[in-house]
This record gives sequence, structure tokens and C-alpha cells, in this order.
Amino acid sequence: MSALLCIAHRGGPIIDDVISPENSLQAIQRSLALGVDAIEIDVWQLHGELFVTHDRALGRQIAGAGLLQSKSLEELHRLRLGNGEPIPRLYEVLHAVGDKAALNIEIKGANSADAVIKTLTAFVQDHQRSFEQYSVSSFDHQQLFEMLQKAPHIKRGVLIEGIPLDYAACCAALQAWSLNSHVGFLNHALINDARQRGLKNFIYTVNTEEDWQWMLELGVDGVFTDRPAELLRFNQHQTITRQPGGGI
Repeated sequence: MSALLCIAHRGGPIIDDVISPENSLQAIQRSLALGVDAIEIDVWQLHGELFVTHDRALGRQIAGAGLLQSKSLEELHRLRLGNGEPIPRLYEVLHAVGDKAALNIEIKGANSADAVIKTLTAFVQDHQRSFEQYSVSSFDHQQLFEMLQKAPHIKRGVLIEGIPLDYAACCAALQAWSLNSHVGFLNHALINDARQRGLKNFIYTVNTEEDWQWMLELGVDGVFTDRPAELLRFNQHQTITRQPGGGI
């Protein structure tokens, strides 16, 4: 492999050291302008709406205190990111991404699978799109199983943090499309087992050239990165240096 699929993690908040809030429409739009392969976001179903944010509590990315689940719908609507944006909803991200890149929707909150199916299905039907552009991932394998039962045509990515005793076997019951593994827990056996099962290997969260080079050596398909511009430049360099006559 000479390039890694560039997946903008939480929208890709760091571009040339200019920081946008995670999971913000601003971050997503900046990453799309770079030409990333995919956008990754996080969703919580709260009061029947799918809010795009990562943390279960306020205080880090969004000013305030307390758990998201403890807030009323009106309070959630009043919350603002560091750049003044309200917390985006999934349908807003779907419109922003359009056909410019793939979209990986990570389910964070409980009881979110059904709402994701309904929102994504409505968008695809209303805009004559294909489900092929989208995948849904989660550490909550129960919700991924619900996705399989209710919407088997939507691709599923199994998130893990660690190296299971049986490697990628958990993906079989979920009929998964990809295994999404943590960069801190990787070896050739895990990657090869996933590949032999027909799975894509996507790794999170990979932000340095040293690790991107390691990912190429492992033969993974792509990485989730907070620094999409740097990864795209790394990919371009790899492509150039590996062309005939490039000296390698």
C-alpha cells in the first residue's frame, strides 16, 4: 500500500494547527475542503434527536456541567460549541457532507440505533443517494446487532480497544464490514485475522507520521486522524516516492 484512507476523526478538528471544535460543522467543512476520504462523527439520541458530540458530559468541548442525558431538549438546544455553533444534529451533518466523502457514524449513546436508521434512511430516500456511502460503528455491539436486524444493508464497523483472545471473531455474528481498532493495541495477528475474514481494517486515532508509516507496514486500510491535512500530505509523499523512477 502507498496511501492510507484518510478518515477525519470527529470531523478533523486540527488543520495546520488551526483548531475547530470536535464534531462541529466548521471542522467537517474544512476537512471536506481538503478532499478527505471520509468523515467520522459521534451521535447521541437525546429526547428523540440525534446530537453530534463525543463526550457524555459537558465541560471539555462544550461549556457547562453535568451529563448530556440530564439536560432537557431546550437546554441542549441552547448549548454552544467553542466557536459559537449549536451542537449539530445528524441530519445537518448529512446535508453538509452530501456526496463529498464517506461518512462513519459512531453510536455513543444508548437507544440510538433505531433513530440512526430512520434518519439515514429518510435522507437517502429524499436525496436519491446510496447507503454504500455510509457506515455505522460502535463499541456497543448490542446496538450494532440491532442495526443488523433492522437495517442489514447499512455497513457496520465493530469498535474494539484491545486485542481479543479470538481476534476479530466478534465481527462474525454482526456480519461486520470493518474492524475499527485502537492504535495502542495492534499486532499482525489481529490485522491478518480481520483481513482473512474479509473485513476492512481501520485504526483510531492516528496522528503522527511515525504511526502512519507503521500503519502502512501493517497493511491497514485507513486511519481515523485528528490531523487530516498532514495525513493527506504524507499520502501524497508516499505516492510520489513510490512511482517508477522515484528512487525507492
